[in-house]
Order: sequence, then C-alpha cells, then structure tokens
Amino acid sequence: MIDNYMLFKNLPSIDLHGEDKISAIIKTKEFINDNIKLQNELIIIIHGIGKGILRKEIHGYLKKEKKVKAYKLDIFNKGITIVELIKINKFEIKR
Repeated sequence: MIDNYMLFKNLPSIDLHGEDKISAIIKTKEFINDNIKLQNELIIIIHGIGKGILRKEIHGYLKKEKKVKAYKLDIFNKGITIVELIKINKFEIKR
C-alpha cells in the first residue's frame, strides 16, 4: 500500500514547518490519532528538508508508534514522509 501512495489523491497531510521538536511530535501524534478514527490508511507528514532535525525526530517517533504500520520518505521530495497506518475496526475505537 505505501509503495503505491501516488495512486491516491488528496491524502490528509500536516505541515510541521517552523515547529520545534516537541510541538511537532505532539501535533503528529494528534494527527495520527485523528486519522485512525477517520479510518484513513495513508497520511502525509511535511517536515521539510533543512538540517534534517524534524525528520529525525518524526522518524524516531514513527518507529516507536504502534499505530504506524510503515513509513518512508517521498521519492520526489525528501521533505515529506508518507505514513501507512494500521487498520482498526470501528468497534475498537475508544471514545
């Protein structure tokens, strides 16, 4: 699924430009939780290129996050990470 992300249009995305490490992680966590509830399988995280600080922090978080099935850098833009989320049954979602 994650390798075929270009087949999908209008994937939900979050832009983290200008965020510090802590707020970027918090916003990413909230974004993932919201998209799990919406049952979106693929999302886009825009962290920018710069010195790679946000990318490293976000990838470190994604590696540990149990709701993330897979992630990878966009092949055309190294400032974007494509994330595949796990599927959760509607009845498993806690309110």
